[in-house]
Amino acid sequence: MKRFFLIAVVLSASLNGYSQGAPDYGSGLKFNLNEEGSKYLRVLAWNQIWFRSSEMNPGTMINGEEATTSTDIGNRRLRILLQAQLSKRYMIVTHFGINNQTFTNGGAAGTTGTGGYGQGKKPGLFFHDAWNEYAIVLPEADKKFSLSLGGGLHYYMGLSRLTMASTLNFLTIDSPIFSWPLIENSDQFARQMGLFAKGKYGKFEYRVSYNKPYATNIAPVDVASSDLAVAVDNNGNTKWSKAGYFEYQFLDTESNVLPYKVGSYLGTKKVFNLGAGFYNAPDATQTSVAGNIDKHDITLLSADVFVDMPIGKPENKMALTAYSVFYNYDFGPNYLRNLGIMNVGSADPDFTGDRALAGAGNLQAMMGTGNIWYTQAGFLLPTAQEKPKVRIQPFGAYTYKNFEALDKASSQFDIGANFFIDGHHAKVTTQYSTRPVYTSPDTIDGQKGEFIVQLQIYL
Repeated sequence: MKRFFLIAVVLSASLNGYSQGAPDYGSGLKFNLNEEGSKYLRVLAWNQIWFRSSEMNPGTMINGEEATTSTDIGNRRLRILLQAQLSKRYMIVTHFGINNQTFTNGGAAGTTGTGGYGQGKKPGLFFHDAWNEYAIVLPEADKKFSLSLGGGLHYYMGLSRLTMASTLNFLTIDSPIFSWPLIENSDQFARQMGLFAKGKYGKFEYRVSYNKPYATNIAPVDVASSDLAVAVDNNGNTKWSKAGYFEYQFLDTESNVLPYKVGSYLGTKKVFNLGAGFYNAPDATQTSVAGNIDKHDITLLSADVFVDMPIGKPENKMALTAYSVFYNYDFGPNYLRNLGIMNVGSADPDFTGDRALAGAGNLQAMMGTGNIWYTQAGFLLPTAQEKPKVRIQPFGAYTYKNFEALDKASSQFDIGANFFIDGHHAKVTTQYSTRPVYTSPDTIDGQKGEFIVQLQIYL
């Protein structure tokens, strides 16, 4: 009879407990399925709760009342991931949960109004990842080359390190979102269904995928001339997309068992990587000019650099984390998409001032045809204690966006700190963020701010 072992500690998203800055957790919540431990099931569960104070865009109301500010609490993420290693070569990954539940929205599809099934209540679980994977060439210490093939609903979407980021160990409070440029349009929460290949050759890591995008069918607005054309998501009977990310890891090599890239190692590794990636989907958007429909490819490119390493004297346990990425996005002419995380606002029909071009609540111009440069950096403060009760990591981030549809480029900032109670496994994060408010394509009417406190636990 097989013996089952339960190690009641925490699994990191990269399957490297030490990489999370809490070595006591080891390899995670693990059920061995044979005596040798080569077959096993690992379980990961996590929750991120947000407390927010937000300035609303002009022309916003919340639940029928005019609002210029809002304070709320929400479930940013509540997830469970299962990783089953059924043999040395064969692995199954399933990952499900909920996201973005607020006091006004986030309920299951079709829920409306108030009461037992109000629009903010009883959110529906859905699968984020569900794939099978087989190692054709196993990674081995004495061999440079490895290759695994897989298929299903997956996160190997190429483009950039941040596009495939773990949500458990961000340096800042969250993703800047534009790193998931297809989010909930032609993907399912940053995933598509298809085939992927991954592996390494020495210090070089590669990931490529071939996927069927989810269908979109927004009707383009007909205009008189091509200068006025605005591309919208309409891929019809979709053609297959292609994606890839290629990275050279100059110092320590990172785990690629799972796709999720670590945001901050807290000085437990010495990492310096250069990467580049792409995503291409043929005939993915449409414009209409004088009654003629034109189709346009989505072509997305990126280049990035990631540094994470201890600095100073070893006994001080200081560390530097920095990441910078440049995106070149082409969705078709004048494409622009406005998004806001857990937006609780809606348009006020009685507002008479200059409305925000992006819309109500905390919406902003998030991604579009054009360029984005994003940089973040953090510093893990020194400590003389062997096991300090709290470690502090101040951080900051800068975003520059220059979109074809807007006549003015914009800058925005994030500043905050992580307070680590037990590495990334138990932490509190505070962050203040700004966003530009466009009232026309050539007018930025100042900045709005948002302050967030996040409580994160994962087991």
